[in-house]
Amino acid sequence: MAADLKYYDVILKPVLTEKSMAAMEEKKYTFLVNPLATKSQVKEAVEKMFPGTAVSKVNTMNIDGKRKRRGMIFGRTAKTKKAIVTLTAESKDIEIFEGL
Repeated sequence: MAADLKYYDVILKPVLTEKSMAAMEEKKYTFLVNPLATKSQVKEAVEKMFPGTAVSKVNTMNIDGKRKRRGMIFGRTAKTKKAIVTLTAESKDIEIFEGL
């Protein structure tokens, strides 16, 4: 079941953590993506949104919502999907992460 997503709906926002910042030296960039997006859709979206980049590999992981409590009521936060995009050696870097 492939979702009918446009490339600009696939990538939601970058993940800015110490671990993801350290991985950028190896040309690995982490994004929160639409939970219905496939690896090939993530690859296409990165290459279209950031000209000059060439994706070699995409790893994705589904993250269940955390269990939260408000008084006696239990609920869950929203499920998310994270994608780690590895660029080729001759690819340009992604500029939105520069200077962070």
